[in-house]
Formats: sequence, structure tokens, C-alpha cells
Amino acid sequence: MSQTRAAITAIHGWVPEYVLTNKELEKMVDTTDEWIMTRTGIKERRILREPGKGTSDIGAEVVKGLLEKSNTKPEEIELLICATVTPDYAFPATANIISDKAGLVNAWSYDINAACSGFLYSLETASRFIETGDYKKVIVVGAEKMSMMVDYTDRATCVIFGDGGGGVLLEPTQENYGIMDSILKTDGSGRIHLFQKGGGSVKPASFETVAAKEHFIYQEGQQVFKFAVTNMARVSVDVMKRNGLSSEDVNWLVPHQANLRIIEATARRMGIRKDQVMINIEKYGNTTSGTIPLCIWEWEDQLKKGDNLILSAFGGGFTWGAVYVKWAYDPR
Repeated sequence: MSQTRAAITAIHGWVPEYVLTNKELEKMVDTTDEWIMTRTGIKERRILREPGKGTSDIGAEVVKGLLEKSNTKPEEIELLICATVTPDYAFPATANIISDKAGLVNAWSYDINAACSGFLYSLETASRFIETGDYKKVIVVGAEKMSMMVDYTDRATCVIFGDGGGGVLLEPTQENYGIMDSILKTDGSGRIHLFQKGGGSVKPASFETVAAKEHFIYQEGQQVFKFAVTNMARVSVDVMKRNGLSSEDVNWLVPHQANLRIIEATARRMGIRKDQVMINIEKYGNTTSGTIPLCIWEWEDQLKKGDNLILSAFGGGFTWGAVYVKWAYDPR
């Protein structure tokens, strides 16, 4: 009997209209376009500026696009998982709000928070629901309004992050395509190097936490860089070895778009050529759980049925992982 796998049958991305360029950041903090490009590879990023708009609005646009592209009715979706670190509220789940805004009246939904690895964690989780045979149409969204927690007086972090998201529709297949394998990791001792200090149950919001800017992103850049370079590359190589894939067998590396130097180091360790790497960091910066689906969405027309993709990410927590995907359709 053939194994049921979860295949990606549609992908869509969405970003806000407003473009925050390096030139504009030069007027806000002590930085230059050259400094930002040299250290990150980022030229510009998108910002959701409209009052009252949040991560759910990004996610809802992604879902609507997926439904339109795949000719799927909203009521056909059975489950929605949203990967995010910037929820609309502490509760309810942003996935619940996305479902309401996109008209998913028959879907149950919940959020996953694994920082920049969130999309991979969610993709693996969703694939298991498909593999049981009980679910036929599942959506995974990675969406972030990172500007909500960026300190635009901190030149070390404000140049990195942007707003946006992407998502995929998963459906069952008996063919040898879809989510083939994954290796996902966590090391909670790394939490001290990249996190939001204030606003949680350990340190609830107060006048003191606001005054100390503890509701913004805190990052120790060098520690995060070293750990990301080592572990993104290692787990990507491990998932290749486990599936008997050489660098020539891999058509595309789809890395989390955090830093161009990390991306290049990961590709070198895997033996992957530059023309095998999907990159769009220069346009959108780091959209956390949104980077990987945004990247695949932009490169979709270059994919072919049967292509081998390695999705690789590293994020706060620390979290990291790699997912092996065999692409299930030719460009529409």
C-alpha cells in the first residue's frame, strides 16, 4: 500500500506596501547603506503601518491568495496552523482570527511559536495530520508584524526585521512527493541570547519594563551568528545524508532569510552552488517565520515537479531545523 504524504499544492505570499529603505534608516539611526548591506545583505524591508492592522491581516491575505490560486472554497479547509512570534493578542490565537477574516468556517486553528523556525515546525506538524488520512486540506501560514517589537533607535536590530508572511496549502498524495523528512532541534539554554525580555509571565508589562525598552527585541548578535552558522549547516547536511542526497541531488536550498553571511556559510557547508539557493533577503529583510514561504513564493515559477528542496532555519529559543520537500507540481 502506498504511503500517504503531505504535498504542497499551492503557495502564496503577501507583504505590506510601505518600503523602509536603508537610506531612510540612515536618517533615523547612526548607520549607512554600506554598513547594513555588508553585515546583513538587506537593502529594504516592508512595514505594516496602517492603524489597527496586525499579523492576522497579513495571514488573512495569504490565506485568501492560497484559496484563489488553488480554486479552493474557504469551507473546505479543515485546519489552519499559524507560525508567529507577533500575535495580535496574547489570546486568542492569531490563527483563530485569520480563520475568521478568511472565512474558514469549518477549520480549527492554533498558533505555533518557534521564532524563525516556526514555519518548519508548523509544516512538520501539519504534515502529520495529512498523513493520518483524516485531513485533506490543511493550511500553514508564517506571518509576522516584526515592526511591533523593533526599537528604531537601536541600529543593531532595526535594520534587520520586516513585516510580511507566506503560506502553503497541504493535501494528501500517494505519489512520491511532498514532505519527505525533517530534523528539528531545540536548545532552550540559548534563550538568553535572543528574546523579548518584558511582557510575559516572568516579567509582566509595567512602567519599569516599558521605560527600560524590554518589550523590544534583545539580541546578542555574535552569539546568535555563531550558533546559527554551525547548526543550520549541520542539520541541513544531516537531513541530506539521511535521505541519500548529494549536493547535486538538491535542486534548491531555501534558507531562513536572517543574514546573507549565514545563508552563504550554510550553502558552502552543504556543497550547494549559489544558483541553487533561494534568496530575497535584500527585499524583505528578516520576517521571522515568514521568510521561507515568502522565498518559495517568489521563486515558484522556477520550480519543477520532482525538485528536491531543503528548507533550513534557525531562530530564537534556540530553535533550528531542516525539512526535505519533494516539489509536487509544475508552475501554473
